[in-house]
Amino acid sequence: MGIVEIALVGIGLAMDAFAVSICKGLSMKKMNWKNAGIIALYFGVFQALMPVLGYFLGSTFRGLVENVDHWIAFILLVIIGGNMIKESFDDEVEKRNDKIDVKTMFFLAIATSIDALAVGVTMAFFETNIVLAATIIGMITFAISLLGVKIGNQFGDKFQNKAELAGGFILIGLGFKILLEHLGILVL
Repeated sequence: MGIVEIALVGIGLAMDAFAVSICKGLSMKKMNWKNAGIIALYFGVFQALMPVLGYFLGSTFRGLVENVDHWIAFILLVIIGGNMIKESFDDEVEKRNDKIDVKTMFFLAIATSIDALAVGVTMAFFETNIVLAATIIGMITFAISLLGVKIGNQFGDKFQNKAELAGGFILIGLGFKILLEHLGILVL
């Protein structure tokens, strides 16, 4: 995976964190940049760590699945992206609170970064530079989460579902790109 693909994956993965960040911003009576930075840091760090964990899991099993790795990547990305698209149409309002204590943020960060674990597995199959990938994904998630808090504080619910929808389409598109490249249909 090249830098452009890693950045697109980072944007796609950051959409769950963006949606939760919007909710956190909504719950703030007044914009608090310190709290916004803490929220963004949690999401950025976890989005960076999960692909590393997934990468090591994938590296362990790479020899067993080398001939079908592109199918695994395709299936995982389509499932993750499809789930994000499905969630974007969910009208259920997420519970909002302005807590940023360790327990609250730890569980939110885990929940929003589980997809990154699966993506890390696919990165192992393609021998992606995981340090570079994790750094890019973490930085993108940090920036997008910070923006999400600000947008949520200013504009409310308008962008949450659109962000998840866009992230889902990005991940599905990357899944198709990987599959088509490995089947020799798409040559870049």
